[in-house]
Amino acid sequence: MSQEVQRAVSPSFEEGRRSFRNKSIFKAGAHRWRSWRAGSVNRRIFAALVTVGSLSVAVKLVATSKEVVVAHRFGIGDELDAFLIAYLLPSFAITVVAGSFNAALIPTYIQVRDRRGKQEAQKLLSGVMVWTVTLLVAISALLALAASYIVPILGSGFSPEKIALTHSLFLILLPLLPLTGVATIAAAILNAGERFVLATLTPIITPIAVMIAVYKLGAWLGVYSIATAIIAGAALECALLIRSLSRQGLSLMPRFYRVNAPTKQVMKQYSPMIAGSCIMSSTLLVDQSMATMLGPGSVSTLIYGNRIASVVASVGAMALSTAVLPQFSRMVGNSDWSGIRHTLKTYTRLTLLVTVPSVMIFILLSKPLVSLLFERGAFTASDAGQVASVQSLSILQLPVYVLGILFVRLISALKANQILMWGTVISFALNITLDWLFMKWLGVSGIALSTSAVYLGSLGYLSFMALRLLRRNMGSRCA
Repeated sequence: MSQEVQRAVSPSFEEGRRSFRNKSIFKAGAHRWRSWRAGSVNRRIFAALVTVGSLSVAVKLVATSKEVVVAHRFGIGDELDAFLIAYLLPSFAITVVAGSFNAALIPTYIQVRDRRGKQEAQKLLSGVMVWTVTLLVAISALLALAASYIVPILGSGFSPEKIALTHSLFLILLPLLPLTGVATIAAAILNAGERFVLATLTPIITPIAVMIAVYKLGAWLGVYSIATAIIAGAALECALLIRSLSRQGLSLMPRFYRVNAPTKQVMKQYSPMIAGSCIMSSTLLVDQSMATMLGPGSVSTLIYGNRIASVVASVGAMALSTAVLPQFSRMVGNSDWSGIRHTLKTYTRLTLLVTVPSVMIFILLSKPLVSLLFERGAFTASDAGQVASVQSLSILQLPVYVLGILFVRLISALKANQILMWGTVISFALNITLDWLFMKWLGVSGIALSTSAVYLGSLGYLSFMALRLLRRNMGSRCA
């Protein structure tokens, strides 16, 4: 072989060899990770926690960038107030209907799949989807008919022009209910099969759509650019998740089947769950409705002040709840009560170890962080000071909120959702009382402090009831 040919061939050969070696290293690392993960339930939970948590951070960073773009364009004025109140009720309905459905369905779905096979699990899913989709569409229609009555109540402190804008945005956003509801259910089924990546990453689509719309269409459509982009993003998310399920041989197509024992079990758990979720989610309605009484811009100040706390808390809560629910459901099905107790202790310690120092850091950096993220364009230095005050009190909820999710998922896996319903009744009453007291003392910042106090009370109730249930089951096994 000539020297010219050797010079031409050798680099390609070396590159190929390096590529092969890198792939081998990657495969070996992936194999070790899978082997380590399979070693115990706590390891599987931790692996899911790392996967969902890291991907959720990426999604939330994009969502935060979206908030920066929106803040730059709209500040904390009337347009944004109108959008936030218009968005409030559709997002509330999604949380109540779809979120409750997941908590009621997934423990039974996993147990049916593991004991009776994939075909029976598909029948359960398709049968229950009939009344879930019907409920989502019916609620959308009812909200459209009642919009002229509901919007003035939610925006009780708004001017007539601001009410009219809120009403228009509210109607545009109503298709969000069936779209996001179905997407939420699809994501939950993927998570039940421990396929976390797509379900966690898909929500990145909507904030990207909003940023593009605000940048390109904001000057022309105003705040309507946000509403239309949210609908378009939700439709795309829904389509991608349904397609992923179909590739795995699963379908969300509603089909009528005979009502059997698993279906009855889901329906029995769904009723108290939806009632409890409805009451608990109403706390957000109460908070924002009370903020409308405190003057122009108060709703936006509360939303921006809660934004970082809600982002950080939702990342932790989503990662933890997604990771533990399938494992708790399996352990309950196998009556592994000592394993559940060990998992509770392990992840209670881990949650506190991570969240308590995080709270201290966020409080110290509250004002610089708000200024860095939002203080530009229509968002002034005075606005940043108000938002930072709210944020410092809102971030106190982080440890108790994330830890509360751990006990919520255990209670759902134990199919004792009536406990969650009564817990939300207590929290709702406490929220109204503390909102009223604290807003008289601290203004809009008092509403944020009230939320943190409510989550603390909720954690006390949930942990007491969950541990009592666990002790009762352990005692019945010993008997």
